[in-house]
Amino acid sequence: MAVPETRVDLTETELAAWRGLLRVHTALVKALDAELAAAHDLPLSSYEVLITLESAPNRKRRMAELADSVLLSRSGMTRLVDRLERDGLLVRDTCTDDGRGCFAVLTDKGAELLERARPTHLEGVRERFLTHFSEDELRTFASAWERVLPGAASTD
Repeated sequence: MAVPETRVDLTETELAAWRGLLRVHTALVKALDAELAAAHDLPLSSYEVLITLESAPNRKRRMAELADSVLLSRSGMTRLVDRLERDGLLVRDTCTDDGRGCFAVLTDKGAELLERARPTHLEGVRERFLTHFSEDELRTFASAWERVLPGAASTD
């Protein structure tokens, strides 16, 4: 029986698409992180945690869910939550139905910082990414992300 031929190299188009995605993502994250840190002393990863908590019921989420939603390992999330808790931006709350579980809960101080930081972040996203594309192109991106990872473009 013949072994099917496997392509080893990417085509020029495939490589350009892949490298472009990686380079644009890296550049955007660095720039948005720097803007938030300079204007609000708030790294992008911390902003993501706060915005995720703000949209959660009762402004709280289980730590494991929070780690998944902001793409951090559980140990990385624990360290980040430790810092945010020290800064008074969130508190931990035990889970009554699971003694091993723990919630992160957004504080009023965290919500206030988020409100101040949100315009900076959204303007950065618009200026550095969204303004380069038409509404139709943005819909195409969202559709493409869904094909690669269902739920990736979800807005809830």
